[in-house]
Amino acid sequence: MTDTHNNLLPPTEVEEDEIDLIQLVKELWNGRKLVIKTTLTFMVIGLLIALLSPKQFSVTSIVVPQSGSGSSKLGGLSSLAAMAGFNLNMNSSGAELSPMIYPQIVQSIPFKQALMKTKLDFKGIDHPVTYYDYYTRYAKRSALSYITGFPGMILKALRGKTTASAEKDTAHLIQLSPKERSLANGLTNTVYANVDSKNGYISLTAIMPEALPAAELGQKAQELLQQFITEIKIKKAQAQLDFIQGRYEVKKKEFDQAQIALARFRDQNKNISTAMARSQEERLSSNYQLIYGVYSELAKQLENARIQVKDDSPVFSIIEPVTIPNARFKPKRIQILMIWIFLGLIVGTGLVFGKKYWKEMKVKWNDDSE
Repeated sequence: MTDTHNNLLPPTEVEEDEIDLIQLVKELWNGRKLVIKTTLTFMVIGLLIALLSPKQFSVTSIVVPQSGSGSSKLGGLSSLAAMAGFNLNMNSSGAELSPMIYPQIVQSIPFKQALMKTKLDFKGIDHPVTYYDYYTRYAKRSALSYITGFPGMILKALRGKTTASAEKDTAHLIQLSPKERSLANGLTNTVYANVDSKNGYISLTAIMPEALPAAELGQKAQELLQQFITEIKIKKAQAQLDFIQGRYEVKKKEFDQAQIALARFRDQNKNISTAMARSQEERLSSNYQLIYGVYSELAKQLENARIQVKDDSPVFSIIEPVTIPNARFKPKRIQILMIWIFLGLIVGTGLVFGKKYWKEMKVKWNDDSE
């Protein structure tokens, strides 16, 4: 069938296809020196990048957020408290916080500001330093970072300094210095969280140039994430607890004063049975009973609020704890070198055929001009 099909094609078309293929291979062979030179140049560039790229160590912890319902966890306690005179309404006061919002919490400015204050242990520094101090005072920039950051330095110089209007006092707003803003942007790829909605867990990753600081930063990020989530989740219950706590303290003082006043009056009027004395005692006793009733009710509500805050607090079940890595995460030097060698081959081959077609185009252009 194939032979029949080839026999149907004109002999010139078959010969032209074979000639073109042979010609391409011939052109590539004639330009092999250019391909080799280009590949070697790209290989040197790749080798420099692989060697000059700073080491990075990565740690990842896996946690499962849990927030139980009060009715399921403390139902038995609620019935026992009712027997003692407490009414524990265990309906959750706050809405459930979706785990899908956790990565946004990790990338928020307040979270990053808290991470910048984390003290870490680095080699060559005899005392723990904060993340901010390390990158502003101790860290040495690599030669590669100067090369890649040179265009940004030029743009920054052309833009000039910030205007004085940006330096206004805005105490009620979050304001970052240029260094803080730069470090906050760097933390975007240094500490991040990923949510596996299918399996229901969260992975929290931290990357640093040394193994121990990476583990310390990852541990701090895990603690901060639970702290931030807890504050958001129990905000309503905590506000109610603070209000009841304040009222309880006030009524406790009033109760103590009423109790002392009633006891003092009774001690001073043991043998007096006048109507005026009995009336005064009844007034003090009524005031004492009234304050005691309010004080007792606030004590019950205070206990309810404390239990509600505890019940609303989410708990992280740590599936994979933070461990100090033994091997670097980046750079993958062999992979970088192979990629640049492949790019060199592609560019070199393109230059060989590009030179050929450029010459043909010039010849055709000159012929058309004549």
